[in-house]
This record gives sequence, C-alpha cells and structure tokens, in this order.
Amino acid sequence: MAGILYLCATPIGNLEDITLRCIRILGEADVIAAEDTRQTIKLLNHYEIRKPLTSYHEHNKFEKGMEIVELLKSGRNIALVSDAGMPAISDPGEELVRLCIDNGIEVIPIPGPTASLTALIVSGFSTRRFCFEGFLPSNKRERRERLQKLSAETRTIILYEAPHRLMDTLNDIMKQFGDRRISVSREMTKKFEETVRADISEVISIFKERAIKGEFVLVIEGINEEELIDIALKKWDNVSVEEHIKMYMRQGIDKKEAI
Repeated sequence: MAGILYLCATPIGNLEDITLRCIRILGEADVIAAEDTRQTIKLLNHYEIRKPLTSYHEHNKFEKGMEIVELLKSGRNIALVSDAGMPAISDPGEELVRLCIDNGIEVIPIPGPTASLTALIVSGFSTRRFCFEGFLPSNKRERRERLQKLSAETRTIILYEAPHRLMDTLNDIMKQFGDRRISVSREMTKKFEETVRADISEVISIFKERAIKGEFVLVIEGINEEELIDIALKKWDNVSVEEHIKMYMRQGIDKKEAI
C-alpha cells in the first residue's frame, strides 16, 4: 500500500508552539521533507527526533516532488514541513500536494501555527471576512497593479512582506489605498514580537526611523462599503451623457435602450 503525506505545521517562532500530534507524526514518519534542512534540524534536535531528512524547496520542487511521490508509492510515510508555519501556504508544498492527489496518494493535514491568522487576530480588524494575498509580486509595476485591485476590497487584507521591501510596499499601499488603518506585526511569537497599529502614514514614519528586521505580516482594514459606493459614483461625474450612451452601446445594448 502507498504511504501517506502528512502536512505538519511547525512553530513560527516559539518552539513550544507545536502540537503533540505533530511531534508524534514527525517521530513516526519514515522521511521528513523540509524546505530548509538546516532550519528543521534545530526543531528536530529540540524534541530529540532522529529521522532522515530530504530537501524540498522552490528550486527543486518538480524533480524532488516526483522522487517523494515514488517513495510514497513504495509505502513510505513522509512528513512535509516548511521553515515555519503551515506547509503549502505561500510555499512550494502546494505543488507536492497536487502531485500526490493526482497520483492517488492520501494527504493528511496536521494543523498548527500560521503567521497570517496569528497577525489577523491581534490586528483589531474584522475577522468575519478576510482575504489572504501572501507575498505581493516583486516587480514594482505588477505590485502596484495588484494593490490597485485590492484597494476596493471590503474584506480585511493580509499580506506577507520581507524586511528589505517593507518601506516600498507601505508607500505603494499608501498611494493606492489612501491613509487607511493598518496593523503591522513582526517576529510573531519570538522574543522581539511587535505589532504596530496606526494609519499607514504613521506606520511609515515609525519604520522610517529604525532598522527594519524580521519577517512582517501586514493586515489592512477593508474599505467601507459606503465609501466604495461613493467612489464608484464619483467616477461618472466627468462622463457626459453621450459618452455614457456610447459605453452601453459598446456593450451590445441597442441605441434606444442605451438612451
């Protein structure tokens, strides 16, 4: 019989943030597939787990993915871990999950910490409806285009960002969103954990005056629905009746109906 792929959530900082079930699965697995084996070995040593490690990351995910599938087909159980948090979330593990599903291999999640939800619940913004965007495109034009689309999002928005791009991203958000409220969390669950909640302009001023270190989660308040309606209505202020009629006709509406 084929083995099982276990998706094991690992601590995002504090090593105590791991479930008993995850510790057991890591100890029972035949192989542990890790994004960075050097990082994972620290966790395994802490819990005195001795298991073979194999490297699975963005740059080898296709060739190594097939190797892992073959191991699973031979009956081996494999635990997949990322550097921190849930594997397959903004992580090459999503490719391996699809590959296993396509090959009829059972995939079992072992839930645990994730930086996105951890930052969301301390932001003070609505948790009823939210969207997770992960990392924005690194290309400046693509990043701004994505933010422009997100600026009309009524749900709370969650982003990941690296320290060297934080200021550029905050400034781009300011240009596309206006001076909206934002919560910026860094080093979640670690010794220097910090969450800054303020208007975007104030957050920019705060981080402009300090060395920027750590991994960041940005949580942005969604636009108010009434404000969104006002923006939608204002775009017609400078459109003439004639232009408005032509727009409807371009959409296939006959002239009489358009008028």
